[in-house]
Amino acid sequence: MAKLMNVEAAIAALDGGGIVAVPTDTVYGLAAELGQPAAVATLFTMKHRPTFVPIPVLVDSVEQIRFLGVEWPEAAQRLADSFWPGALTIIIPVAHELAAMLGGERDTAGFRIPDDDDLRRMMAVLGPFAVTSANEHGEKPCYSAYEVLQRFASREELSGAIDGGERSGDVSSVVDLSVTPYQVLRVGAISREQLIRVLNG
Repeated sequence: MAKLMNVEAAIAALDGGGIVAVPTDTVYGLAAELGQPAAVATLFTMKHRPTFVPIPVLVDSVEQIRFLGVEWPEAAQRLADSFWPGALTIIIPVAHELAAMLGGERDTAGFRIPDDDDLRRMMAVLGPFAVTSANEHGEKPCYSAYEVLQRFASREELSGAIDGGERSGDVSSVVDLSVTPYQVLRVGAISREQLIRVLNG
């Protein structure tokens, strides 16, 4: 049965291909190291998440995105300068292989730098994470580590959870830069007006 773990234990578990529940700046998420494709695939089965619903990627820096061979557009950099670390997911084109691993029906992926020191410290060590909210697909997310452990008590795939206290629950805003004109797909912690102001200069 999964238990609470510290950051060092979580890094070891993720590096070994495990799944760890982590606190983000919005809600608790289920994380897999992006370099562990089998672990990323497990995220879909754990949540009963359809593979046509892609899993976002969390990073500790824009350099980690570029290291994946992704072209980082100037508009994305303007958004990153204004709102990262923070609750904004930026969708851009990526290679087919990466998109296929993350799910979805297009060659795109959503990226975000979360405003959480421990989570960024883990990614600085291991690289990008595939992270999806810690809940069954379609159910409400978890706001504490204990809630995650209760909900996934029967799932042996979960290695453990980091206790980062209660989370706010504010969802990230989502901007799709892979289309012209860009689209604001979801308004969350950052308003549409703020996003448009930055994108339109």
